[in-house]
Amino acid sequence: MTTLGHLCIELAFVLLVTNCANCDEQYYVDCSTLRMGQYKCPHPDIINDYIDPQTQQPRGCTKENKAKVLCLASVGINCTETNNRTFKRDIPCKWTNGYSFETAMLLSIFLGMFGADRFYLGYPAIGLFKFCTLGFMFLGQLVDIILIATQVVGPADGSHYVIPHYGAGIEVIKSDNWTYKLPQDDW
Repeated sequence: MTTLGHLCIELAFVLLVTNCANCDEQYYVDCSTLRMGQYKCPHPDIINDYIDPQTQQPRGCTKENKAKVLCLASVGINCTETNNRTFKRDIPCKWTNGYSFETAMLLSIFLGMFGADRFYLGYPAIGLFKFCTLGFMFLGQLVDIILIATQVVGPADGSHYVIPHYGAGIEVIKSDNWTYKLPQDDW
């Protein structure tokens, strides 16, 4: 989300708090049903301890690419599950297993002809084949540089690369049986 988007959410949250500062009524709701603007994630008290410096992802990110984070409901809203304004919510994240994007790129550029990039990412058969053929006569090395740079080839365990928090990240959009095009009327 952009900085402008964060600023708009912060402003909406402040307006909700100031509009209800004089409210004495307390509403108890299931906080999993709250909509954007009715809560703030992560909780402002844990914002400095929110990102894991080793993985550059929210702490507690699981293989399902979700992390539970402590959130704060707006003033006047109490959660039925905790009887106060705090609750835990799943947020999206990218599970990493320690494979560095920079390391994979450097190995691919400088030692890709020997298959070092593929060995590092957990593909020993392709790494051995690249080693025996000098990176498919350097053509396979060039292809792997492009595939790793565009993040098409990732670690073999299905995890994501560790990328600096403000570094470039690519989101791959795939189509399967659950996604389809809706028919459109021709004009």
